[in-house]
Amino acid sequence: MKQSGNVKPLYRESAHSAEERGALFDYAFEAAPIGVALVSPSGEIVKVNGSLATMLARARDDLTDVPFGHITHPDDLETDMNLFNDVLRGKRDGYRLDKRYLRPDNSVVEACLTVTAMRKPSGEVARLLAMIEDVTEARRIERQLLERAAQLELAMEAVRGGFWHMDLQTKSFETSDRLARYIGGPQAGRMDLNAYLANVHPDDHPAANLTPLLQGEVDKAVAEYRLRTTEGERWMRCDRRLLRDAQGTPFRIIGVVIDFTEEHLRRAELEANADTDVLTGLFNRRGLQKKFDRMSKEKGRLVLTIDLDGFKEVNDSLGHAAGDQVLIETASRLKAAVRPSDAVCRLGGDEFVVVLEGGGEVAERVAGRIVAELAAPIDLKEGVVLVEASVGAAWTNSSTPTLEKMMRHADKCLYEAKAKGKNTAVVCEMTG
Repeated sequence: MKQSGNVKPLYRESAHSAEERGALFDYAFEAAPIGVALVSPSGEIVKVNGSLATMLARARDDLTDVPFGHITHPDDLETDMNLFNDVLRGKRDGYRLDKRYLRPDNSVVEACLTVTAMRKPSGEVARLLAMIEDVTEARRIERQLLERAAQLELAMEAVRGGFWHMDLQTKSFETSDRLARYIGGPQAGRMDLNAYLANVHPDDHPAANLTPLLQGEVDKAVAEYRLRTTEGERWMRCDRRLLRDAQGTPFRIIGVVIDFTEEHLRRAELEANADTDVLTGLFNRRGLQKKFDRMSKEKGRLVLTIDLDGFKEVNDSLGHAAGDQVLIETASRLKAAVRPSDAVCRLGGDEFVVVLEGGGEVAERVAGRIVAELAAPIDLKEGVVLVEASVGAAWTNSSTPTLEKMMRHADKCLYEAKAKGKNTAVVCEMTG
């Protein structure tokens, strides 16, 4: 318990008259936003303010001349009485206590009580001033937070990973103990940013980049990267959130890192054995090859390779979720630009391939249509983005070229399109 400092006697000489002092005290007593009561040395309540009456859901008259023990939770009464009697015996001038009060309906008010003795010149207690702050809601929130923390800790025990946070004022980064131990073993201490990144696979450092969050460009982002741990190299998924204060100023980034290696491997296996891309629903390389092999070789064949010019900037600034939406919208526009019988494929990342039947005239028309379709702005929840695309097209009337050979030829045309300033197409005939 905290003992208050020097307490001035109630009765002393003053520049103010007794009437003025009384008026000032009464004003402060009534205007206080927290509960205030005057208590006699025998423990009866002499006077309460409106805030206390409201807090305890009682009329003021129902509290006057009532022993404070009658409105105190039974489990808290003994501690309160012992401290109260210490004040009367002169062992202390006041005390603070977290205690509970009872309303008429037996509901409980959790409060922070501060008691101060008001003494006569002789040292005898004349009155005790009790200030009572209702902390019921604060305690409820505190218990709720503790419960959630315990639930989260329990959940984290069932998975592999942990937490980290970064203070934007000091630029200090720190992992949780659990994450540090998962990376470095039982004796490992919490890691700073350099120590953490030293365990991220070098090729995956761009995925772990925090710049968009640090600059306040996005409030959340998800990254997937390989991390060196006590169990070897593992694939980790990191959900990151930017926290802002009441004025909207970013002040902290928090991250939850969970090992999802098995899920990653299952997904990779499914993608390897499937004919379609999981994200966009387009053909993958395997499906494209099957479609190419079934296409007629008599009408000529055309292969277009497409590369998104502004995709990396979207991914870096708005995050992978926004990047995925761009890829999905691109897939939709590519399918709209060709016939249902044509094949549209996503090779990976922002690389797409279209295969269809036709010659040079068809190649020019389709390539131009694709450039136009992909040049239109894309409306995301994060904002409107402009991506655009470069297209390389190779066509032939020969029945001999393989898909691989035609794609290599189309890639050469694609490089030429990019060299011309992007957002354009280059079409050429395969003669070899």
